[in-house]
Amino acid sequence: MTIEAILSPPEIDLLPKADLSDAVCVVFDVLRATSSMITALSNGVEKIHPVCTIDEAFELKQQFPDALLGGERHGDKIDGFDLGNSPHEYRDLAARRIITTTTNGTVALRACGNAGLVLVGALLNVDVLIAHLKRLNPERILLVCAGTFRELALEDVFAAGAVCSGMRDADLSDSAKTAAAVYEKYGNYFLKVLGKSKNGRALTAAGRSRDVVWCAQRSLFETVGQMSDGVIERVGA
Repeated sequence: MTIEAILSPPEIDLLPKADLSDAVCVVFDVLRATSSMITALSNGVEKIHPVCTIDEAFELKQQFPDALLGGERHGDKIDGFDLGNSPHEYRDLAARRIITTTTNGTVALRACGNAGLVLVGALLNVDVLIAHLKRLNPERILLVCAGTFRELALEDVFAAGAVCSGMRDADLSDSAKTAAAVYEKYGNYFLKVLGKSKNGRALTAAGRSRDVVWCAQRSLFETVGQMSDGVIERVGA
């Protein structure tokens, strides 16, 4: 088993043209898109449709008129949408369908659309995610860190490193070793690293520190989210 890591958005741009047919991709946008998705799935949301643009979201809404629109631009709820990107907004939406678009997270997910398998990763589900990957035992794992705008995001690399740390028998690429080193530097101080990250500091400055605290919880949920044909559902649901 080999583990590679995509650490920044410019690398994500290349994924749609890459051969990922043999790869299990795990996408991390810890603050906050994938954390909100795992929260939603863990609280009974049935389907999540990640899309890249606002226009795509409104177009898909015509196909699924009962769906809720969720997401953000520059961290704020999009005009005309039902939900923003705070995981706290996704805790009481049982049996709903959500269409979502975010600055980085949904773009990263859709960039992996040609992979053999696409999973949703967060600190909120990291241990069950590691266990699931061990059961799958794929030849190739690609950890995709969504980043912030065009930059690397510390919290995503840290989460990818947590997976690397839990897969000790795997052959790590240099990028995966970098992620593992970030995780080993901070250990289990999840809130510390999220609080120190650029995104964490920005959310705190905007009065959203409780989102940072929520997303920093290790393995709050036993939920694995999987994207197939552009739709995310809970594995085993």
